[in-house]
Amino acid sequence: MNLEDLRKRIDELDARIVDLISQRVRLAEEIGRGKREENRLIEDKERERRVLEHVKALARDGNVNQEDIEEIYRRIIAACKSIQGVEVAFQGEIGAYSEEAALRYFGHSIIVRPRESLEDVFRAVEREGAQFGVVPIENSLEGSISRAYDLMLESPLMVCGEIEHRIIHCLIGSPEAGLDTIKKVYSHPQALGQCRSFLSHLGCEVVPAYDTAGSVRMIKESGDKNAAAIASARAAEIYGMKIIAREIEDNPNNFTRFFILSRQDAPPSGKDKTSIVFSAKDRPGALYEAMKEFASRNINLTKLESRPTRQRPWEYNFYLDFEGHRQDSAARETLESLERVSLFVKVLGSYPQAR
Repeated sequence: MNLEDLRKRIDELDARIVDLISQRVRLAEEIGRGKREENRLIEDKERERRVLEHVKALARDGNVNQEDIEEIYRRIIAACKSIQGVEVAFQGEIGAYSEEAALRYFGHSIIVRPRESLEDVFRAVEREGAQFGVVPIENSLEGSISRAYDLMLESPLMVCGEIEHRIIHCLIGSPEAGLDTIKKVYSHPQALGQCRSFLSHLGCEVVPAYDTAGSVRMIKESGDKNAAAIASARAAEIYGMKIIAREIEDNPNNFTRFFILSRQDAPPSGKDKTSIVFSAKDRPGALYEAMKEFASRNINLTKLESRPTRQRPWEYNFYLDFEGHRQDSAARETLESLERVSLFVKVLGSYPQAR
């Protein structure tokens, strides 16, 4: 067979491959429509993992590089998810760390919906058509995001996933700016708190703002050469600004944990976590009784934190994470027993543990 005949066969195969991908996309569109009608999660990380393992096994049997096949199929899966129209709301401007977390979790095929406040993110998922919301819940240096926890207590939304995202802060200014020219630094209070040491040595005025990437955008629009913002390197690239200094956070172990919110939580994956909030009765040993329910069933707690109820002074709710899914028999028994020894219990959601 000569070269032209071989090329003709490749062209025929390419046409068949494109037709098969087109069929796959149409099937994915039908699946997405069915999931929306049934109010089910569109994102299914476990299903995606099984698909990738399956095609890699086929590649191995066919003597094709498995990593190449995995990369190709990740793009095909992204195209299929894109046609399903997955909308994800987050707080901040394009380039915010919350957007980075959303893109890492869902892939770049999603439709991102920036919102000004955490309240707006919850509203977008509850009433405005977004399938998911991404909210920061705690930082490894600064602790919990109190407002996010308060909103979760009030909202019918549930946690269906989590992601831990490494936060690398940059000092960003206009192309003409330098460390010696900066008089003011703008950013979200959490970001400012994570860069205290750097800012104290810089000796400038610190100005809290509602968002990291939004601070970069504000400086660009103002044209102020004596102002800078703390945000991600991606934010500097998006808004065409200069990175004056990189990795300015006080501690390199700077991670933010984000919750993925939806109208329902996730089915069991085999390695799950559950988040709840409960209120202990006002009597000696009440918290001990609550904790005993988990210990007696050998359930590992990964977080326990108290928050004021905001109803009466010195009354607290307890936010707790534990390993396992709420549908597991041990977890189900624990939650039923916890309701008997507590004033109230609310399950915020069960979801696959962050990898």
